[in-house]
Amino acid sequence: MKISIGTNIKDGPWGGGNLFAINFRDFLLKQKHQVVMNLLDDDIDVILLTEPRKTSESSAFTHIDVYKYKKFINPKVVVVHRINECDERKDTNFVNQYLIEANKVANYTIFVSTWLKDLFLEQGISDENSKVILAGANVEIFNPDGYKPWSKKEKLKIVTHHWGANWNKGFREYTKLDKLLGDESFKEKFEFTYIGNIPKNIKLTNTNVIEPLSGKQLSNEIKNNHIYLTASLNEPSGNHHIEAAQCGLPLLYIKSGGIPEYCRGFGVEFDSTNFIDKLYELRENYDYYCKKLNYYPHNSIKMSEEYLSTFNTLIKHDLTINNYKRKLNLKERLEKNIYLLFRKIVKIIK
Repeated sequence: MKISIGTNIKDGPWGGGNLFAINFRDFLLKQKHQVVMNLLDDDIDVILLTEPRKTSESSAFTHIDVYKYKKFINPKVVVVHRINECDERKDTNFVNQYLIEANKVANYTIFVSTWLKDLFLEQGISDENSKVILAGANVEIFNPDGYKPWSKKEKLKIVTHHWGANWNKGFREYTKLDKLLGDESFKEKFEFTYIGNIPKNIKLTNTNVIEPLSGKQLSNEIKNNHIYLTASLNEPSGNHHIEAAQCGLPLLYIKSGGIPEYCRGFGVEFDSTNFIDKLYELRENYDYYCKKLNYYPHNSIKMSEEYLSTFNTLIKHDLTINNYKRKLNLKERLEKNIYLLFRKIVKIIK
């Protein structure tokens, strides 16, 4: 099978969508499938549309590019749209409608959480031909090897990490925790480390702040701590808490977005009214949740197997949209010739 993933993969620390593309690509290659990150081949079996916004650095191609490929090159290609973004995450007002419009080119839709799927269903996306596949992290990097559980004789070390520096990433609670660490009695019990980018107007004076990390460096730094905190608001899924859970850290997680779907049963949930109470609750039940983490189910292998199984099912069916099969009119033939010329130039450059 030849699969095109619509992501410009970045090296080093980046967002969760980038990690998804890396993990899925590597899985497919190990399974002896062909993987490309463009639409230059004529014999692509499945196109995975991951980021249709042309303005995004991670976008390898848009839904318009997919439409032209399907119309002019290969009408039998199966198009799957992975939706992992929404307006609610960053308080924008244009992303959802853009994704709903982009989704029209897809034969099938995969959402990264039930919360996100329900949100888009309410806003007009079709419920047909869709499912939820939860995300996962690389088990070769994020695993409990070397993690030392809390001995009860030292401070309880709390950690979180984010690539994005948006306020909604959880800074309401992170700044609250930073302020509490200014109190000596609280500081005797807890320590807080933040890994990643911080909004320019935020200063964490009582927090250990570390520049963004990735791979083994990130995994090792996470495992230097005891519990993981995520306060990210309206997060469709998020990779950060998955990586921590795979490392063996019990989770203190906010009741917001898709996060509870990943964290429930592996830590303590909190809301805007009971953050500190729930922190102490997790402290009291630390050993219990440490043992539970031995059975944490979400990882990139399981995720990738679900994607591949879905692809195999889809290509067994004729999902070709009739509009792509009809005879082209004069204007469309001209558009096709221009498109083919453009593809030829790009191939030469590549």
